[in-house]
Amino acid sequence: MNRYISLILYLLLAPFIGAFLDGIDRKITARMQGRKGPSIWQPFYDLYKLFSKQMIAVNSVQLLLNCSYLIFLAIAGGMVFFGTDILMSLFILSTADMFLILAASSDSSPFSNIGASREMMQMMSYEPMTLLIAVGFYLATGSFRVDEIIAQNSAAFWMMPGLFVGYILIMAIKLRKSPFDLSTSHHAHQEVVKGITTEMSGPTLAIMEIGEYYEKMLLLAVVALFFIHGEPWSWIIGILACLAVYFIEILIDNISARVNWRKLLDICWLITLLCGGINVLILMLI
Repeated sequence: MNRYISLILYLLLAPFIGAFLDGIDRKITARMQGRKGPSIWQPFYDLYKLFSKQMIAVNSVQLLLNCSYLIFLAIAGGMVFFGTDILMSLFILSTADMFLILAASSDSSPFSNIGASREMMQMMSYEPMTLLIAVGFYLATGSFRVDEIIAQNSAAFWMMPGLFVGYILIMAIKLRKSPFDLSTSHHAHQEVVKGITTEMSGPTLAIMEIGEYYEKMLLLAVVALFFIHGEPWSWIIGILACLAVYFIEILIDNISARVNWRKLLDICWLITLLCGGINVLILMLI
């Protein structure tokens, strides 16, 4: 019964919590840059404004692809909160990203197409680490199932510190934060053109934003998965870890400049080999 409650709460509350965290992100970013910044409720105002606009899409398939992006993200997160296979959840997460790439490349805008190609490049950089993280959970706990991982006697983090470092890198890319916001930037400090969202507007863009909020909560849930185990107090540690990692991502976003795609691949594959590969190798030997 608890699993069904967790699933329902995720599906209902994830967009609201994700939007609230986005508002906190904007406020902290503004403070770091010496500005007052918008209200923390600004993302909710933005969604209301987008849904109130006329439905305009560059073609008939873009809305369908964005809806598919949202649905697959909801499914991927729902699997984690329901306690099922984390490996399958991460595969579905990658499938959702493919729908976003298709939505961005479905029009003739050169800026949108460049953003789509950059998003594909980012996927090539972080997917190996994503696979290693799922394998790491299996080697550390003996299972891919989330409910069995959180029932362990100790936190998986102690067996997976290198993979945890690599996951922080992946989150920066997935959240499209500097220095890895090649495909699009959520803040107006990188470039004028928005990349993959250039040709999205109104409800189409709102659906994409809600999908990102689902994705954000899924990514933070995996952070908590590193720390939650059989003890009830570990849930508090997991929540604190999520907040700490999210603040680290905001900090990195504001102190670093965008790298090019070659540097992105070099950094990601180096971290994958050193942190992820060595950690998995040690888990296989012990």
